[in-house]
Amino acid sequence: MTGPLPPVVRLTDKPAEVSGDLLHHAGPAARFVRGFLEQPEGALIENCHSRFMLASLGELNLPITIEDGREGGTYVASPHSAYVLYARDEIDILQLGGASRLAARATLRVLESVLRALSINNSVHIDNWMLSTSLHGHWSGQGLSAIREAITRAFPDHLPIIRNVDDWSCPELFASLKSDGWYLMPARQIWVTDDLDADWRPRSHVKSDKRAARRAGLTIEELEVMRDSDAVRIAELYRQLYLDRYSSLNPVYTPAFVKLAHDSGALKFIVGRSQDGEIMVSSGMRIAGDTLTVPMLGYDTTRPQSEALYRIASLLSSEWALDHSYRHHGSAGAGTFKSNRGARSQIEYMAVYAQHLGMRRRLGIKLLANTLERTMVPALRQNGW
Repeated sequence: MTGPLPPVVRLTDKPAEVSGDLLHHAGPAARFVRGFLEQPEGALIENCHSRFMLASLGELNLPITIEDGREGGTYVASPHSAYVLYARDEIDILQLGGASRLAARATLRVLESVLRALSINNSVHIDNWMLSTSLHGHWSGQGLSAIREAITRAFPDHLPIIRNVDDWSCPELFASLKSDGWYLMPARQIWVTDDLDADWRPRSHVKSDKRAARRAGLTIEELEVMRDSDAVRIAELYRQLYLDRYSSLNPVYTPAFVKLAHDSGALKFIVGRSQDGEIMVSSGMRIAGDTLTVPMLGYDTTRPQSEALYRIASLLSSEWALDHSYRHHGSAGAGTFKSNRGARSQIEYMAVYAQHLGMRRRLGIKLLANTLERTMVPALRQNGW
């Protein structure tokens, strides 16, 4: 008598085969991956060098990105960029000086040497939507070991990685990763709101934000159709905020990506228009399970700060989440702003699987994860980063 057959995972990197999944499942992941497979490198995200695949297990479809050691690309697909290059930019953003600046740079030089020795950028990211926060709430961890085995067979020298995991937004997946032998490397401190009605809505800062929104007189619109002109404007507003003010290692989204994200169902967009119809604020929301996050926020940074456009852009997604009974994942950064509006901090991890590798890399990943847990987590909590 034979037991049940093992689950079959199919890895697909041909547009025609992805189309088959699209017709069968009609899911956002297939549409999203197909968009990348049909476009040349850089057409959707200018600083993305990844190869794309679709992993299919029954009704579950997950976007996969593959990095083959190249450095310098956006941090959402490159661990080296996330832990070293972006951190270097953060030194300037946080305006560290003196001994703190020297110590931070020295630490990053050591970390960079370690990551290169471990070939950290030989990696395969699972369920990677090329966003600052790729929520996994739609995936509770079913088939994790089968997916991991398929990845390690296809890419035996690469590290399977799952970004943006924590025991708040994806507790079942988080537990499955631990039991399946993945190492958890602290990545950043995020800000989350459990109950918007109780924790967010009564806050005085929120009431002030709502008054600012009324004064601005913007027309709020949930986009049903993404026009070319709107995609251009949304990409520009995002660029003004994340690239011009912060780091060029953020994904450099093109208008074509904005259209793909909308049309595939990967993101839902709410905008605020001026009286002449121009988009002044934009919130691109990612929803998975019972949680919402905003990985593509934008506003016209050329306008006076007194117009409170950042506050209004942030307000849009929180109000939408409250109205539709979602929890709110506030991503990282602006800790004081978010805590004043009811959010609390949570440590987020990058899960890395190394059990299939040689002893040197396997033990190196384990040591790195333990070292970051002891050193990075206290620093994040202490400084509120």
